[in-house]
Amino acid sequence: QVQLVESGGGFVQAGGSLRLSCAASGLIVSDYHMSWFRQLPGKEREFVAAIRWSGGSPYFADSVKGRFTISRDNAKNTVYLQMNSLNPEDTAVYFCATAAWSKAIAGLRMARQYDYWGQGTQVTVSS
Repeated sequence: QVQLVESGGGFVQAGGSLRLSCAASGLIVSDYHMSWFRQLPGKEREFVAAIRWSGGSPYFADSVKGRFTISRDNAKNTVYLQMNSLNPEDTAVYFCATAAWSKAIAGLRMARQYDYWGQGTQVTVSS
C-alpha cells in the first residue's frame, strides 16, 4: 500500500523559511517522478516543483523559481521542499505526489498525471 506523509508545514513570517518533507512507503521514490503541489480553498492544485526519477535538473513553477529547491534522500525514501524567502502568496496546503517514471516530463505540471497523493501540510505565511 502506497503512503505519502508530508510534514514540516507551519506558520512563518514573510521572508522566512520552511522545509517540507514527504516520507514515502510502499514505493521507492527514486523509481518515480516526485512533485510538490499546493492548493488554496476553492482553487485547483498548482504545480510547485518536480524531481525526475532519473535525477537531473528539477522543475519549478515560475512563482517559486530561485526561492524553492526540491531534493530527494534515497536512503530515507523521502523528498524535500526547501522554501526560502516566503511571502504571503505562498500560503496554501502543500501536497506531495508521485507519477510513474514513464510519464512524459512535459506533463509533470498537471495534477492529473499523478497517481498517489499525500494528505497535505498547511503552510501559512504572515505579512
